[in-house]
Amino acid sequence: QVVADVLPQQKSEVVKEYQARNMTVVMVGDGINDAPALVQADVGVALGTGTDVAMESAGITLVRGDLRGVLTALQVSRSTLGTIKQNLFWAFFYNVALIPVAAGVLYPVFQGLGGVPAGLSFFFGELGFLNPVMAAAAMAFSSVTVVGNSLRLRGRKLTA
Repeated sequence: QVVADVLPQQKSEVVKEYQARNMTVVMVGDGINDAPALVQADVGVALGTGTDVAMESAGITLVRGDLRGVLTALQVSRSTLGTIKQNLFWAFFYNVALIPVAAGVLYPVFQGLGGVPAGLSFFFGELGFLNPVMAAAAMAFSSVTVVGNSLRLRGRKLTA
């Protein structure tokens, strides 16, 4: 819902009313009279062409004075949050899967087989514990995967 043509002294009150109804409030403003409402809002957006007071009161400042930047900021925020969730999933999966291997969970398996198979001895050594060099390489690969996933944000086309 968009509310416009509100008197300066009423802006902060309108924001509080919507927040009292458990609504997330985004306030867009550019003047000194918008500063209290920008601070009160859940997300304050100031136009870069506005006053310094408004820009310092807001959480987001749109460099250009174009309101379409609000939609772009929303898209960037959603994409970034999605990427953060993907990266956390990857890190969690990696740690849950490989920390037990590094700790030697496969040791009994390899002992039951009569030792580590020849093709896997480079990864697990003679006793079945993960080779520290391989563990370091796997950790580096995990970091590169997370960074690479994050870099996908740079190529994302935004529509606004």
